[in-house]
Amino acid sequence: EWRPRRGAGRDREPGGYADPAGHPDLRAAVARYVAYARSVRTGADDVVVTNGAQQALDLVARVLLAPGDVVAVEEPGYPPAREAFAAHGARVVGVPVDGEGLVVSRLPRAARLVYVTPSHQFPLGVAMSPRRRLDLLAWAGAHDAAVVEDDYDSEYRFADRPLEPLHALDAGGRVVYVGTFSKTLLPGLRLGFAVVPPSLRSAVRAARRLADGHGPVATEAALARFMDEGLLARHIRRTAKVYARRRSALLAGLAGELAPYVETVPSAAGLHVCALLRSGDRAVADAVAARARAAGVAVETLAAYRAEPGGPAGLVLGYGAIEADEVPVGLTALAAAFRAVRPG
Repeated sequence: EWRPRRGAGRDREPGGYADPAGHPDLRAAVARYVAYARSVRTGADDVVVTNGAQQALDLVARVLLAPGDVVAVEEPGYPPAREAFAAHGARVVGVPVDGEGLVVSRLPRAARLVYVTPSHQFPLGVAMSPRRRLDLLAWAGAHDAAVVEDDYDSEYRFADRPLEPLHALDAGGRVVYVGTFSKTLLPGLRLGFAVVPPSLRSAVRAARRLADGHGPVATEAALARFMDEGLLARHIRRTAKVYARRRSALLAGLAGELAPYVETVPSAAGLHVCALLRSGDRAVADAVAARARAAGVAVETLAAYRAEPGGPAGLVLGYGAIEADEVPVGLTALAAAFRAVRPG
């Protein structure tokens, strides 16, 4: 169990301002962690600790974007990322996603930055194929664009071997790798990080200094110690078993009682599953989600993650905050919602 430890963080500049890039021990711990857990080869100097992944996106936008610049994002995709780039005056353009991930051939030629979730596309759940990863990096090189790789929950992988991250394949220093501890620990911790190319180190650190000075020194030091003592890795191993049971229960129900209504999008990782409606009717998805929520079952429609109307109808079901034995109960209520909306 993670908690700040007595004396943590008191050994560095107790009366002054801290490094805007984060506590040195945590930057070093993050560099070691992403190396063995995610195959991201980096050093502590390239790590900038942030107040969650959202601040990492904000800092990247501050450094790389000017008003009117084009940013390409996945459609459907992560709404807070779109909002972060739009807040800096960027023109955000959605790019379709298929079974191999972002469709590179549909990227706007003027894109200055491309934001992707290749390990576990949010919200569909597909992994970007190896070929598509190489295509994206080649496109970025040809168009002088940066790529933000948001690897928000790849620690929890339940099938297949992980694919190499874009950062590991990047030979041109174009990828900014973003991670968070919100999924592995808790959202209220508000700690994330960005692994930036050497060419952006100074600019991103300066942007962090202007944004809020620095992060919580004692909390960052405590997390560094938590990681160095192997407690984060142990926590992930333990919670992965818990989430695997929940995931199995969810997939079994979707393939059973709910099979007449939905088809699950194949996914090997993460803490949510996307299910497409066989009817393709978005009005039905809206009505079912509303009935389910009224019955105490939290589901979101796939449309909630789109900036533009259209696309297949679907539901997004998370299992990070529900016990395994409660999953069948929730799915039974969801099936009842389908029957009520589409009787017979």
